[in-house]
Amino acid sequence: VQLVESGGGWVQPGGSLRLSCVHSGSTFSYNAMGWYRQAPGMQRELVAATTTGGGVTRYADSVAGRFTISRDKAKNTMYLQMNSLKPEDTAVYYCNLADPWSSGYADTLSYWGQGTQVTVSS
Repeated sequence: VQLVESGGGWVQPGGSLRLSCVHSGSTFSYNAMGWYRQAPGMQRELVAATTTGGGVTRYADSVAGRFTISRDKAKNTMYLQMNSLKPEDTAVYYCNLADPWSSGYADTLSYWGQGTQVTVSS
């Protein structure tokens, strides 16, 4: 079982980034997954989630219309395309299992990858 996030970095407001999450293990391949983020001093929040086949996606209100989640099952990879980035999007972003209809699902998860830092500033 492994999760490896990448693609973060520094970007100016209004810019874009594409995050990738390579996962191993059937647990991730056959379940809904999502992207979470945690800013300093803040609780981890679910920003986007998708079902196993990618047919259903849900977004936090704060990112809806700007972020797009997708997954390539053949490559065991999930993506988060982030456009029109704002300073408040600054956080460490993680991927993991998710319940698209329950933000509290993260509290049940014991394994997390290292995350990827996204910094939005001018």
